[in-house]
Amino acid sequence: MAKRSNQHINFAIVLRMQGWLLLIEAAFMLLPLIVSWLYDETTALWSFIYSTAITAGAGALMAFGIRPRNKSMLKREGLMLTAIIWVFFSVFGMLPYLFSDTFNNVTDAFFETMAGFTTTGSSVIRYVEEIPHGVLFWRSMTQWIGGMGIILFTLAVIPMLNQKGGIALFNAEVTGITHERLRPRVSQTAKDLWLIYIGLTAVLTLLLYFGPMDWFDAVCHAMTTTSTGGYSTKNIGVDYWQSSYVFIVVIIFMFIGGISFSLIAAVGRGNFKRLLNNNTLRWYCMTALVTTVAIMAYMAYKGFLNSNGDRFIYSAFDTLSALTSTGFSTFDYEDSGEFVTVVLMVMMFFGGMAGSTSGGAKLDRLIVLLKNMANEFYRVLHTNSVRAVHIDGKPVPNHAVNKVNTFFAVYILIIMIVALYLTFYGIPVFDAMYTSMSAISNVGIGHGVTGANGSWVSLHPGAKWVLAFEMMVGRLELFTVLVIFTRSFWKKD
Repeated sequence: MAKRSNQHINFAIVLRMQGWLLLIEAAFMLLPLIVSWLYDETTALWSFIYSTAITAGAGALMAFGIRPRNKSMLKREGLMLTAIIWVFFSVFGMLPYLFSDTFNNVTDAFFETMAGFTTTGSSVIRYVEEIPHGVLFWRSMTQWIGGMGIILFTLAVIPMLNQKGGIALFNAEVTGITHERLRPRVSQTAKDLWLIYIGLTAVLTLLLYFGPMDWFDAVCHAMTTTSTGGYSTKNIGVDYWQSSYVFIVVIIFMFIGGISFSLIAAVGRGNFKRLLNNNTLRWYCMTALVTTVAIMAYMAYKGFLNSNGDRFIYSAFDTLSALTSTGFSTFDYEDSGEFVTVVLMVMMFFGGMAGSTSGGAKLDRLIVLLKNMANEFYRVLHTNSVRAVHIDGKPVPNHAVNKVNTFFAVYILIIMIVALYLTFYGIPVFDAMYTSMSAISNVGIGHGVTGANGSWVSLHPGAKWVLAFEMMVGRLELFTVLVIFTRSFWKKD
């Protein structure tokens, strides 16, 4: 490999790769363009023509106009590219909203796009059903693209990244404590993950279409459910169809969305033993079940709904919606008392399994944190003892345990700092905390000012920009973004 120049970071290769990624985004825009044409939506059609042309033009200039002397991409370049591309994708991805007059300002357009790509699902559109089909399709597609990951798609379609740069990119975007590859080659792992993702989306589309939905609603909801994003084509979400069938199907796929894709791949290869022996999966199932039963019992105590069957469906739906960070909602939980609100808030914080499309801090980290805590209590009584944290029978390295502890500390600190910032705009403390946690956990469920009786629309523009940044930080699990703001990142080794 050629030696690196005296330049600390290879900006040229980063910008060139940005160009390739923008070309991919332009290609994705062709699908909603076709949808607009099929529905004879002239304004939306031209908005995607303009957006595709601008995005492809900018991408081509960067991809073909920049000729880096050194084509190597190491860890710093991988981290920078992974963080910056989410901003680039959102900047160009908001163009259809602006050209179609869905929004008349950059703040709301950027917020909606970032909420889409990060699968947060917090929306600043008041009346979804008034939006053109093509724009709604793009809105759902942003969540589908962001669910598995922008970089991961690129690794799957651009094999030349299957070197150190590809490994750095893979580790920067894929969530979790460790980064498990299904195949020796990063590009092949990315392809396998995307094939599973596409397969799940296709199956869910068919299941929803066989129910009360038409093709358009089925495809859009399949994309936002598989990605655990939560955008809907209806103002009241999936409750619009008043169908137990739809609820049950969505519940199942939200549950699957919270499972590590490496486990899903193992099942696809017939390795059911690994699925049954996975400790985190057992925690995930028990957390979902216990929370569902608790909310169901509370609903029965308060007299919500008329049957235990309906109570179970609605409580399971809201539990998994919060736990997997999907953000769909059924009944008005704010008016049901603080119990459900706080329970869902806890579920939002921890999220699903690492390596899934769900947000939150991840149950894997919670397990490590609790086991390490138990070890520390043991050491109080047995000072000289040496006990390691074990997951699935394997010891977790000390550096990984320390990283988990640091992650939780930074995670909580960011929630508090952003919440404090939101109170500057007059938002009540609890609403601010809830909104901040929802943003960093990529859930999209609000409370009070941003909840069922309020709207993210009402937030001050300054609050929207900070929350958009918090969404990105949460989606990339803190360190990938925040390390860029450290002195050591820019300091030569």
